[in-house]
Amino acid sequence: MLHAVQVSLTPEQKFQEYLSTRPRAQRFTGQQKDMVRFIFSSHEHFDADSLLEEMRKAGIVVSRATAYRTLTKLVDAGLLRRLVTGSRTTFEHDYGYPSHDHLRCSACGKMIEFENPELESKLKEVAMLHGFQMDSHSLIVQGTCAECKKAKNSRRKLDLI
Repeated sequence: MLHAVQVSLTPEQKFQEYLSTRPRAQRFTGQQKDMVRFIFSSHEHFDADSLLEEMRKAGIVVSRATAYRTLTKLVDAGLLRRLVTGSRTTFEHDYGYPSHDHLRCSACGKMIEFENPELESKLKEVAMLHGFQMDSHSLIVQGTCAECKKAKNSRRKLDLI
């Protein structure tokens, strides 16, 4: 699990600042405020449908259209990062967390976050070699997590018949 880094503004303040500085300033609606509070109340990867379902269970009602538009704005504002794995799009906190990468279990879908300064350094080196200005990167390594690997190896051949 990653540790949060110190930031000068809360996610709500950062999003409100983003909305107010757009070419056509937008107001920070109650539904958007509820979403930002809910999303940043825990550090989990989520997709739009699971977010809507969890918010509904918590008594927070936001239309599907508002949720999708707000998620896009949160990505544009630098608060969330969009991760695409195959046909699935998930989101994670970007604001207040260090640059990191992911291990994704192909069996259960679990996402494991990790930091590796050597990998960061190597990516910057490769970019420099090619005269490339690296702004960010997204690395998702596909494989099998320890729990799924253990479960697969613990099945006896007779259990598979």
